[in-house]
Formats: sequence, structure tokens, C-alpha cells
Amino acid sequence: MGGVHDGGVALLADIGGTNVRFALARRAGDALLDAGSVQSFAVAQFDSLVSAARHYLGSCGARPRRAVLAAAGPVSGGTVRITNNPWVISASEVAQALGLEAVRIVNDFAAMSAALPVLPAAALRAIGAVAAPAIDLDVPGVYGIVGPGTGLGVGLLVVRDGRALVLETEGGHVGFAPTNAEQAAVQRVLAARFGRASNERLACGTGLMNIYQALCELAGRAPALATPEAVTAAADAGRDAEAVRAVRLCAEVLGAAAGDLVLATGAWDGLYLPGGMVAPLLRWLEEGGFRAQFESKGRFAAAMARVPTIAVLHEQPGLLGAAALAIDARIDTVRRS
Repeated sequence: MGGVHDGGVALLADIGGTNVRFALARRAGDALLDAGSVQSFAVAQFDSLVSAARHYLGSCGARPRRAVLAAAGPVSGGTVRITNNPWVISASEVAQALGLEAVRIVNDFAAMSAALPVLPAAALRAIGAVAAPAIDLDVPGVYGIVGPGTGLGVGLLVVRDGRALVLETEGGHVGFAPTNAEQAAVQRVLAARFGRASNERLACGTGLMNIYQALCELAGRAPALATPEAVTAAADAGRDAEAVRAVRLCAEVLGAAAGDLVLATGAWDGLYLPGGMVAPLLRWLEEGGFRAQFESKGRFAAAMARVPTIAVLHEQPGLLGAAALAIDARIDTVRRS
């Protein structure tokens, strides 16, 4: 574990393949993230994170002493190569270039997970009949996190002794286990294409496209839609039969994977769903297939029925989590990066 905690101003960044979002963190009552400081830029505008950060800091006139960077890529030894983005970011190089005392890089999903204890109630929406819990750092608990975005992030939040610790995993790459004939048919198509079908091949943005294309292939037709946004829009409008089946199947697979995570880790206190695909899929998650697959665990069905599942609808969970890691010493990651 480790961090750069205190109540002063900290630079935050949430770095993806297409956009980089900046903000400032400072403790102001219960708030950690300065919502008015959030700015977003296209990665293509800058040759490095340092040049983008200099532009941001110049525009807001801030002089932070440290930074927490949430990056969409594997972090090793304080360095990250961003997936789908040419930037390679080194914590020590960023600190030297920007004159910062400390820079910490974490995986973007670890930052989203760290946001859970400080999310406002208005950003949480229960899926199913079990109400969303409030995470109290004085009450021990284990919470699962399954985040469908471009890919599928999976982690745990363990609350003990007044602290919340994020456990990063690669659980999105667990093998997909079909539960009905349609899922088995899609699994065969995807296994033939990729050599192996993991949950991430189905339960995320790229996974939704994989499902849609597989269903079109099984129906003997060419796919008419080219993006996850187009698939969800067509499904919402009822314009494309395979799009409707794809969003339903995606929600089912996500529910089954989320339920398996609870069984495997003992995350009985709640399962949270952050990620960019949650809002577009929310209607389909609430229709029933997600929750039915989540609970459909044989002899443990009654126990699963008591576990809350919560959609996270905050606009900037990555920045909020980075703020928590920067400011709140009670919230940290187990994996050192």
C-alpha cells in the first residue's frame, strides 16, 4: 500500500485511449473533488501527458504539489503504457517535468473502485429489489465491483478497521460459461474467432459488438450496426432484432459474471457496476435478465437474492476515486504501483 494523502491541492487525471480528463482535489468538508475544475481534452491534441497537464494547469492557474493519475493500462514500476493511446507515462518523469513532490499512477478501474465509499447517494441506483447500501468505513464489509466499459474491469473493495482497500484483479478475463442454448451458440462463434471466449468478450462495449455480430452470423445476415452506441440505440428503438437480443444477452452475461464474483470472493455486502456502458444498458439491466442471472446460482439462489446490485451513475467516477486516493488516507489500493 502507499499513497500521497493530505488535504492540500492535488492534480488528478483520468487517462483513456481517446480523452484525458483533469481536475483538482482538495478537502472541502465532505467533498474531495473540485467539480468546477474538471476539463477534458482529446489525447490527439497533445504529444504527452506532461504537455496536456501543463496546458490544463496554465488554464486554471493551479500549482498542486502532487498528483494521482488514473490510467487505462497496466501499471508496472510507476510506469504505464496507455491502451489505444501512444502515451507512455512515468511517475518520476511527470513529477520532474511538472515540479511535483509526488506522483502516483493507478489503473483507471482501481480509481473507479476507490470512489465507491465517497459516492453521493444520488449517483447510485439499485438494480432489483434490494436497496443500495451506504458503505460505512466503520462497518466491516466486502463489496464486488464489475465495470463494463470498453473492456470489463473486476475488483474488490474490502472495508476493515476504518479503511477501504481496493484489490485489483484481471477477473474480466475469466472464462465465459453459457447458461442457455443461445449463449452456447454465441460462445461457439466467439471461441472460433478468438480461440477463447472470456466474460470480457461479451460483457462490455466491445463485447456487445461481439455478441451482435455473432447473432447476425447465426441469423445468416450481415451486421447493419458498427458501434456499441448504434446497437443500444437500435435496441432501445426496437429497430433491429439482433440488437435487442444482443443487449439482453449482454445484460444476462454481466449478471452471471457478477454473481460468480460474489460467490468466489464472499462479496455479500453488495455488487457495484461502474463503467461507461452502465448508463446505455441501464434499461436492459433493469428489465430482469441481469438480476435473474445474478441470482440463478442453484443452492445459493436464496443467498444471492439478498445481495444488492448497484449501478454507479456518477459522471466522473475515475476522477472522484483519484481524489479519494490523493486526499483520504482511509482509502487505498492493496497493489503497489
